[in-house]
Amino acid sequence: MDAQLQTLIDLQALDTKIAALEAEQARLPGQIEAIQAAVAQARAGVQTLKAKLDTAKKDTRSKEKDLEDAQVKRQKSEGRLYEVKTNKEYSAVLVEIEEIKQEKAKIEEEILSLMETQELLAVEIRDAEAALKTREAEGQQEEAQIRRRLAAVEVELTGLRGERESVAREVPRDLLADYTKLLRGRGGLAVAQVLAVGADMVCAGCRMTVTPQRLQEVKHQSMLHNCESCGRFLYWLP
Repeated sequence: MDAQLQTLIDLQALDTKIAALEAEQARLPGQIEAIQAAVAQARAGVQTLKAKLDTAKKDTRSKEKDLEDAQVKRQKSEGRLYEVKTNKEYSAVLVEIEEIKQEKAKIEEEILSLMETQELLAVEIRDAEAALKTREAEGQQEEAQIRRRLAAVEVELTGLRGERESVAREVPRDLLADYTKLLRGRGGLAVAQVLAVGADMVCAGCRMTVTPQRLQEVKHQSMLHNCESCGRFLYWLP
């Protein structure tokens, strides 16, 4: 095989590894953010439930105050029964007392409902806090694992980039420029293998058929040849 072609193949292999690691390096911080966001969401859920419980407690205290006021109103109205002088006034006070009794019953029902709500919220908070504790522990483990992987990727990238620099120095400047242009313009693949797809021989990069003449030239591998469709450097593995 032509020495320059072999060097380009080696360079492409390194660039493919580097590109994959760089993509992973860019993706990992997002995974950490997603973990932190999930924990924050769980924590916010607990706070929301606690806020609802506080509101229910405040509403209960307010209703209890209303109940005390209604009791005072009833006592005053009942006291007036002994002060009225006519049947009409007596009947009016009785109606007033009945209205107060209905109001009091309604308040008592609302207080009971609020207390039931508090009990349910207390259970929800307990469950949510347990789930939060579990999620925080899992999140710490997952984040630590991702950070270890991120550190390993950075170390691996440093080594590969150094190796790439060494290989790239073996490529003539004009050829390296052509390779780099193809690498950037062809989705990170500048050197492509010729593959058998059914009865056809195709470029692994663009999947277009390689002509018989170009195939023979590539198989000889005594010099560099490009795909007639996409321009990538072609090579053949027997």
